Amino acid sequence: MNDIDLMTKIVSLCKRRGFVFQSSEIYGGLKSAYDYGPLGVELKRNIAAAWWRSMVYEREDVVGIDASIIMHPKVWETSGHVSGFSDPLVDCLNCKERFRGDKAPKADPGTETTYLKGGKSGGEKLKGVVGPRGYVCPVCGSSDLSEERQFNGMFRTTLGPVDPLDEFFREIKGKDLSERDMRGVYEEALKRSLVYLRPETAQAMFVQFLNVQQSSSMKIPFGIAQQGKSFRNEIVVEHFIFRSCEFEQMEMEFFVEPGTHVEWLQYWTNERMNWYRKYANKGEAFRLRQHEKNELAHYSDDCYDIEYLYPWGWGELEGVASRTDYDLKRHGAATGTKLSYFDQNKVDPETGKNGWRYVPYVIEPAAGLTRSVLAFILDAYSEERGVDASGQEKVRVLLKLHPSIAPIKAAVLPLVKKDGQPEKAAAIAKELRLAGLNVTCDEQQSIGKRYAKHDEIGTPFCITVDPQTIEDNTVTVRFRDTAEQVRMPIAECVEMVIKSVRHPN
Repeated sequence: MNDIDLMTKIVSLCKRRGFVFQSSEIYGGLKSAYDYGPLGVELKRNIAAAWWRSMVYEREDVVGIDASIIMHPKVWETSGHVSGFSDPLVDCLNCKERFRGDKAPKADPGTETTYLKGGKSGGEKLKGVVGPRGYVCPVCGSSDLSEERQFNGMFRTTLGPVDPLDEFFREIKGKDLSERDMRGVYEEALKRSLVYLRPETAQAMFVQFLNVQQSSSMKIPFGIAQQGKSFRNEIVVEHFIFRSCEFEQMEMEFFVEPGTHVEWLQYWTNERMNWYRKYANKGEAFRLRQHEKNELAHYSDDCYDIEYLYPWGWGELEGVASRTDYDLKRHGAATGTKLSYFDQNKVDPETGKNGWRYVPYVIEPAAGLTRSVLAFILDAYSEERGVDASGQEKVRVLLKLHPSIAPIKAAVLPLVKKDGQPEKAAAIAKELRLAGLNVTCDEQQSIGKRYAKHDEIGTPFCITVDPQTIEDNTVTVRFRDTAEQVRMPIAECVEMVIKSVRHPN
């Protein structure tokens, strides 16, 4: 199976089985926007819960917050997002594709290029020469490109009842202004109500550092965790849900004593890598890549990416960055607030006296929740070839999702819709639901087709109720990954399913 075929199958499965739908599909869809269906929302919530359990519940040194998506606009000015959160936007004058210049295929200036007119199959062959910028269109290979212009990825909106356009038109009415002057008037009118949709969840954890530390009596080192939606007006959206304008993050800011940040960076890269491999089938498809010096963000002195081997190649899944004390110092200076920590048991290295007040350094593991959904689906997807009872070749499609993140934990299947079997199946399902598990009773189609459906959606256990169940309270449990079937008492079956979900290895 080649990479294109795999992504086609994944996208098809996600729609057919209710994992991911195109947003507003009946209106033609909205590019870069996706809705998570009944199974997709369960998978996403389960991954988020596993992350929260690992980062917050299983530790004493991390607490959580849930901050507003809309923050004071000066937060983003101080953090550098307003002035620096931009990318070089280029238009291909041949195929009309829009792309980022810094991500385009590289070529030596002066190299001759050959491409098809309009980028269409069968189009006239054209020739061109690579310009001094040294890149070509990533879609059609053309060197006929527009000039670069900076594109800010922040989503702007307004807060309040007054429409800035009304003020703008009132200000320019009767005036003969140039385009530049009109833009200045508009920006001034907009400024009074301008806010941004957050491009990351991190900044809220920096500006709330003092409130969290004092209200929770946290001692350094400690972390603040948050999950939630972020928004980036991407130039290019690609690879299904991998890169979209609306996405979800799972981030944690871990505040440490200056001088210990190198040690903590290594600690968190190992912790986070082990977390992914705990839930994955193919651990070798995850790797750590240290950033080169020239790709480090302005606030970072070191950073590692946890990458997954997607069908199109290695791609970022999570960044673990050493952000130094940049953010706390910037917000502290901008507001006049001392975003610092006082340790009365430490000696101040400058004065030699007991009691040291310092601005903490920060280690940031920042994971993409939506990217994790795609990575775990790809990791779990498997096709097994065999033969059916009549000797015909068949392909068994299954999602080998870890039980604790699988959307449905168990399917209870009465063999027939009579003789008390549906009622018995409902009683077993109720017991599992009371334990907090998402389970289903499935009576439709033949037992073989029901097994096949639950293989494909990743249900780890199928519990079959048959005539013997009514007699002795035993059921047949079918294990998804091996298709092995084992007879056991209902009580033992229930305990086994609950344990496998609640206590992942």
